[in-house]
Amino acid sequence: MQVTQNTLSRSTHLNRLDPQSLGANTIMATAEHPAVPTLRPGVAPLRAAEGTSFLWRKLHSLLGIIPIGAFLLEHLLSNFEALKGPAAYGAQVKFLNGLPMVRLLEWVFIFLPLAYHGLYGVWIWLRGKSNIVYYPWAGNWLYVSQRYTGLIALVYIGQHVVRQRFMGVALPEHPYASFAKVQHELANPWILAFYIVAMIAICWHFSYGIWLFAAKWGITPGNKARKRFGYVCVALGLGLVVMGLASIWAFVGPNFRNAPEDATPSVSQSSGPAAFQLRAKS
Repeated sequence: MQVTQNTLSRSTHLNRLDPQSLGANTIMATAEHPAVPTLRPGVAPLRAAEGTSFLWRKLHSLLGIIPIGAFLLEHLLSNFEALKGPAAYGAQVKFLNGLPMVRLLEWVFIFLPLAYHGLYGVWIWLRGKSNIVYYPWAGNWLYVSQRYTGLIALVYIGQHVVRQRFMGVALPEHPYASFAKVQHELANPWILAFYIVAMIAICWHFSYGIWLFAAKWGITPGNKARKRFGYVCVALGLGLVVMGLASIWAFVGPNFRNAPEDATPSVSQSSGPAAFQLRAKS
């Protein structure tokens, strides 16, 4: 009995000791809730698919198809008229410049959308990161190619608009000088090479842009639908490249070499390339 009482008294004495006196360090875990972050007045929290960044990206994607994509198709079809000769090409330029409110249409549906799509695309590129070095998957290669082809397209379109629209002969007032103006520009082999590379880049950028647009806007849900639509976009891109390169060939090929500065129908109306060349020399 005495032993038991001594044991109990010793245990009670140990329980009253401070744990730190025994060399123990204690860490207490609390269940306090962290402080709730406060937002400045008037600043709403962003969620997925919300906010201005989402809207700007959607606008960037939409403008790439309408109106920029529509303008690209129209431009390739108009340039395809060059295969018929300087007079046909000049007539197409005259028709386009004769549309009602054409200058307003130029700025609203061509120049401003192109500027926004191009500059915002560069901003997205500078902020984005690809893993092509460490993860050389198809998605990363497509990401990088879309960015570089977009940059090439931006440089090409910018210099092309400045040269053809605002420098040299004013084509709106002299549409039948358009063939010779383009032909003189492409006489430089460096510019010709740049035009060929830019044409391929633009057609690739537009075709893959259509595929991205359909995927982002929910038009092609599922991997199977996207894969099938990918074949359609590849075929479209190849077709546009053929059209673009054929139009370039019309300016540098032998059929309409040394086109007159003024290819009005009364001067250059012909039944074929041979007749055109005879009239151009006379």
